Amino acid sequence: MRLNDLVGKEMVNIYDGMRMGTVGDSDMLIDEENGQIISIILPNRGNAFNFWTDRQKMVVPWEAVKKIGREVIVVEIDHTHMRLKNSSF
Repeated sequence: MRLNDLVGKEMVNIYDGMRMGTVGDSDMLIDEENGQIISIILPNRGNAFNFWTDRQKMVVPWEAVKKIGREVIVVEIDHTHMRLKNSSF
């Protein structure tokens, strides 16, 4: 799978039905030795109230990806296990 195949797809969590973001707005952590995707890093979708607060990013492990469709990437991740990182990647 190429990165270009993922760009523009919406990521949806089947655990709770939440739309998590678009892969085009994200970063990826890739293993330099074998080129495999380790995780997808999505910007945390905020609202007007937390616009100026410290921005965090959601790190979705590649193992959580269950299906890649034409328009959507389906992941299964419990929010208690989802990692949030500061924007200092």
